[in-house]
Amino acid sequence: MTQPTSYHKPVLLEESVDGLAINPSGTYVDVTYGGGGHSREILSRLDENGRLFAFDQDLDALENEIDDPRFTLINQNFRFMKRFLRMYGVKEVDGILADLGVSSHQFDEAERGFSTRFDAKLDMRMNQEGDLDAIKVVNDYDEDELNRIFKEYGELRIAPKLTRAILQKREEGLIETVAQLKEICAPFVPERIQHKIHAQVFQAIRIEVNQEMEVLEEFLIQSKELLKIGGRLSVISYHSLEDRPVKRFMRDGMFVGQPEKDVFGRVSVPFKKAGKLIVPSAAQIKENNRARSAKLRIAERIED
Repeated sequence: MTQPTSYHKPVLLEESVDGLAINPSGTYVDVTYGGGGHSREILSRLDENGRLFAFDQDLDALENEIDDPRFTLINQNFRFMKRFLRMYGVKEVDGILADLGVSSHQFDEAERGFSTRFDAKLDMRMNQEGDLDAIKVVNDYDEDELNRIFKEYGELRIAPKLTRAILQKREEGLIETVAQLKEICAPFVPERIQHKIHAQVFQAIRIEVNQEMEVLEEFLIQSKELLKIGGRLSVISYHSLEDRPVKRFMRDGMFVGQPEKDVFGRVSVPFKKAGKLIVPSAAQIKENNRARSAKLRIAERIED
């Protein structure tokens, strides 16, 4: 197991916790525990009556568990947030924080297969005990399925060409390493944008492996159900696929369509925006390059 020192300081740490407008005696949830940076900051603002529950499906995160009677770490995917909080007798909370995407630690561990920087076995599972990994996606998905994930989750114009190249290469044997996948991409990727295209290819496969878009929507719906009136939702996203549903749900309380209007033309929505969109400073980006694409949105639960 990797030690906590392998985790970077969280992106937008103070800003995201400030966004929760913490009540010292309140109950809070950190759904993306990782190295525990956000959780430690939240705990520092709670009194002896405050409580914090954290979620992380990654077994490595358990190495960083905080020893504090106010704190509970739940080794589960946060799509099950509501169910597991109920097991602890929690039916409503004062604030929920999510730092989406892959942790710096997961990118930096070569054997996890998340990064294009290392040659390793394709994996990309946030939950190391999950059945679906990147090898299965690349080798078992049919043409339509591969085309879909590269278009939807990678936003790749080369999706059809890349899909056909993968199908062709599969006839020669199993595609199971980062290097093999990058080699398949090579004919379609100009060197000047190589890193960007590789990142989009890996993002598409990773999102599929971890069902990230489905998980995000389930989480947002449960956040609406769990938050007290006046409670805060603080969400950091790293790409437009994540940011769009977060922005839309905070604005409309739904992912598609428009909220219904009453006879007076008013709409009833579950959240109101709390402050403006927050992005990292130049200094924060210098400290952690992953911060460059981060966006923090904060919303407050209201009567709907």
